Amino acid sequence: MIMVKGLVKYFASFQALKGHKIWAWFIFLSIFVSLLLALFSCGLNIRRTMRTGVSLDEFKTHMNKRIPALMKLYKIPGCSIALVKDGEIAWTQAYGYADVESGRALTTDTPMSVQSITKSITAWGIMRLAEKGLIDLDAPVSQYLKSWQFPQSDYPTEKITIRQLLSHTSGMPLGDFNLIYAPDEAMPSSRSVMTREAVPIREAGAGFSYSNAGYNLLEILIEDVTGQSFSEYLRSEVFLPLGMESAAFEIGKAKTPYPPTGYDLSGKPVPVYLYPSKASGGLFATAKDIARFAAAGLKENLVLKSDSVKQMYQPECYKIGIYSLVFEAYGLGHYIEKLPNSLSSISHGGQGKGIMTHFQSVPETGDAIVILANSQRSWPFIAYVLSDWAQWRAFPSVGMGKIIWGHYGLCAVIGMLSSASLLMILRVIAGFHWQRRMGFRLLRAGTAVILLGVLIWSLLQKYLFVTSVFPVLSGWLGGAVFMFAISLLLSALLPARPKKPDDL
Repeated sequence: MIMVKGLVKYFASFQALKGHKIWAWFIFLSIFVSLLLALFSCGLNIRRTMRTGVSLDEFKTHMNKRIPALMKLYKIPGCSIALVKDGEIAWTQAYGYADVESGRALTTDTPMSVQSITKSITAWGIMRLAEKGLIDLDAPVSQYLKSWQFPQSDYPTEKITIRQLLSHTSGMPLGDFNLIYAPDEAMPSSRSVMTREAVPIREAGAGFSYSNAGYNLLEILIEDVTGQSFSEYLRSEVFLPLGMESAAFEIGKAKTPYPPTGYDLSGKPVPVYLYPSKASGGLFATAKDIARFAAAGLKENLVLKSDSVKQMYQPECYKIGIYSLVFEAYGLGHYIEKLPNSLSSISHGGQGKGIMTHFQSVPETGDAIVILANSQRSWPFIAYVLSDWAQWRAFPSVGMGKIIWGHYGLCAVIGMLSSASLLMILRVIAGFHWQRRMGFRLLRAGTAVILLGVLIWSLLQKYLFVTSVFPVLSGWLGGAVFMFAISLLLSALLPARPKKPDDL
């Protein structure tokens, strides 16, 4: 308050807000606020350099300090991590709590919902059927579906192939990811849910459209082709051969150790839940289980031939919408990107209510990392851990690291909005608010109303992408937009003095 009063007095006395001086003040204040926000919101105060090529013990020591600090900053209760080096699991570690209220610690043996990482594993199950000659990836999926048929739709479903379902190019909708049930609670069958959800929203092959429903159709395909339940098939054909001992789709209330409680963007607990369909995001596993799965894709394994694995890691679609900000393409159940050193990397993440997960591997070097966190505030946390890992292994960065640069960019946006708001208010207070043409004043007022409307709409949403990616800064952004909108309204509606001929 003292600083603002001082600025008002300065502006009133020396006319510092006239002419080019206002731009100098705008630039200065924007930089100052942006740096201050970056310092206290995340990056600058916890940024520690990870040196390339240090020993595994040094990297572990670094992460044992780094991860708890990041968890505290982003209010993440628990995290489980696993590291693969030279094709073998080199390290697993768990931090924090599986349940905050009871004080139950998260351990390396605690299975966690891995959400959409399940899609990568489902893809392995499908490729296993293809290797056995039981299905053709380029054949219509409908020819293998015996117990279910597509509902009526505006687009032909007979053209939808298995490959298109695997690569999210089938035209299927996202599906209702809010349809969840407590363990042991009665829930609808996967087929009944698919009858409601599996209605194409576009022509098959027209482009990329991320779809849980598409993968859940693959669950029905596997059951109809094999005569086994989806769970039984994956357990016998993928989990057991790869040593994924804790991986399972069924979680009863008596399960020990019980999966962690999730925590949403507001930090509220989300009890363990199940989806009616399993193939798109229903797997529970430990970080070590997923590390074994990731390691299997780096070498010879007991499930798939190397050609089948390479086929999954080849791009099927390059235009992948918003995911293009981080990844280059999508293959069969895997995101694909080119690293700065020209190596290819494959990955998949998962997000559900209260949970965020990610695994990433670099087949040519035999490296992989798995990060499972029981908080929906974990995207920037995951980005920092991945960036440190990439720097250590000399990649030297991965696409998810762009979230960190996005954080700094958002700091700059908030800084500019805050500075513009402050200067507009000071111009009014200091008497340098000139009358403008009515059209210009209406434009300001209209812009302010639109911004306030967007803020109100955002507050009413259950989920916002920007809040999920930037959990710390999203509140600051909302506040900055609100202040900017109010400043525009004030400058448009308050009476102002006429502009004199000698005013700059």
